[in-house]
Amino acid sequence: MRQRFQQYASESDLTYAQARALVYVARNEGLRQVELAELLEVQPITLARLIDQLQAEGLVERRADPSDRRAHRLYLCAAATGPLKQIRAVGQQVYEQMLAGLDEEERSALQSALKLIRHNLIND
Repeated sequence: MRQRFQQYASESDLTYAQARALVYVARNEGLRQVELAELLEVQPITLARLIDQLQAEGLVERRADPSDRRAHRLYLCAAATGPLKQIRAVGQQVYEQMLAGLDEEERSALQSALKLIRHNLIND
């Protein structure tokens, strides 16, 4: 999926990891960096570098956490609107290619099976 995303998003300056982080910030604005690292299943230092890059591009901003001065919360900047639209369009292309040939029943069964697998791995 990463390779296909990069192929379809060749005009974008964002890597797959940066795009993924940006989407998660969009879905979870105000999330602390450490919480986002957990969601993305990456080390906090890895996420810090990604956020540094997104912040340098003017796509996200860090704000001090009012309840913990050592922590930062993440928010989208207005400039993120265009890249997010592009990410969603590319994601839809990858999704459709990935599921080509599967009917709705097969797609639903696959989604259910993957959710169960994730649940099993998280709740061991």
